[in-house]
Amino acid sequence: MGISYYNPGDSKEINPDEYFMKQALAEAQRAGERDEVPIGAVIVCQGRIIARGHNLTETLTDVTAHAEMQAITAAAQFLGGKYLNDCTLYVTIEPCAMCAGALGWSQISRIVYGAPDEKRGFMHFAPNVLHPKTEVVSGVLEEKCSKLVKDFFVLKR
Repeated sequence: MGISYYNPGDSKEINPDEYFMKQALAEAQRAGERDEVPIGAVIVCQGRIIARGHNLTETLTDVTAHAEMQAITAAAQFLGGKYLNDCTLYVTIEPCAMCAGALGWSQISRIVYGAPDEKRGFMHFAPNVLHPKTEVVSGVLEEKCSKLVKDFFVLKR
């Protein structure tokens, strides 16, 4: 995994949340190419991507192999510790209750997600599961994030 840096001077991107969500979308596309539900995640610390992940539940035959879980594990290994304070997770779809629970235990500082998950999203089932200091931002590139998943399921049906 190469480490990506956000440098506003090198990019036409104005908003770092959009820049990093595009990186998460690239991970989601990798999942879709593997016939996995196209959800992608990146974890950013001090302006650089330290972990990437996408759904691998089918590939690994593991219901816990969500994009967020893959990214949390990679970030903890990169940092050499289980706490992700001062880190931001960017994920294309709202985390489920399982992933939000893991994010709560990691004490991640910030979660930015693209589209809501009205069937399985943590905001519906467990809105208080995160660490009390975790900031949540939703709706970043929502249409693109939502379209990727909707298009995947249209092809499946």
